[in-house]
Amino acid sequence: MATALRILILGGTTEASALARLLAGDARFEATLSLAGRTSTPKPQPIATRIGGFGGVDGLVHFLRGQAIEAVIDATHPYADQMSAHAVAACSRAGVTLASLVRTPWTRHAGDRWQAVSTATAAALALGSRPSRVFLGLGRQELAAFAAAPQHHYLARVIEPPSPAGLPPDLRILQARGPFDRDAEERLLKNERIEILVSKNAGGTATYAKIEAARALGLPVIMIERPHKPRGHIVGSAAEAVAWLERHFHDAASRSLRGV
Repeated sequence: MATALRILILGGTTEASALARLLAGDARFEATLSLAGRTSTPKPQPIATRIGGFGGVDGLVHFLRGQAIEAVIDATHPYADQMSAHAVAACSRAGVTLASLVRTPWTRHAGDRWQAVSTATAAALALGSRPSRVFLGLGRQELAAFAAAPQHHYLARVIEPPSPAGLPPDLRILQARGPFDRDAEERLLKNERIEILVSKNAGGTATYAKIEAARALGLPVIMIERPHKPRGHIVGSAAEAVAWLERHFHDAASRSLRGV
């Protein structure tokens, strides 16, 4: 009988949590979920969880070898490009197979008024010189970029409050965790008299309601495009990731039976 396949999931997304639930209690797999630690109170997970960075590529290689990891699934956020680059480099050096769970990006629909930009800094500049009421739906790490456009009134929705240093002067914080409802998003944008929305193209369903609400209200959206993310074997969902792992478990079991 083959021993359990030792797996590392690089997480922090809804897909990583869904994968953890699918693997929990499956004797074929011994999985660990790694979280970057950007939120102080992450949701409890049904599998072993570690929190914090690895210390670059060298640290991740050391972890993979020390824990005898046989497969890695990169289920990080679409904008976590550095972690994905580290995963590709470390898995190559350690000889560990890697799959990347890639969330489908949002696409334009009739009525969308998107302006694509490459960074949060570019988004701040794209707001223009006229003072506007701006909704920032893109996470606390990027808020400081909007200090470059201090003439606007900002409402930022975040899971945890940001450090106050370097933030734009006219900023109000709304703490909330998705998923969000379209009707509630429309009410929020109306009640706050929002004129422009700034978002990352996160994909998925958890935060898409704000994009639907902006479309319904005819509001412009400044959309920060995804960075290039190095990838391993691409899977599109937690279920596809499990199927990929099952193939690797079967291969490992076959090698064990053959004595190789």
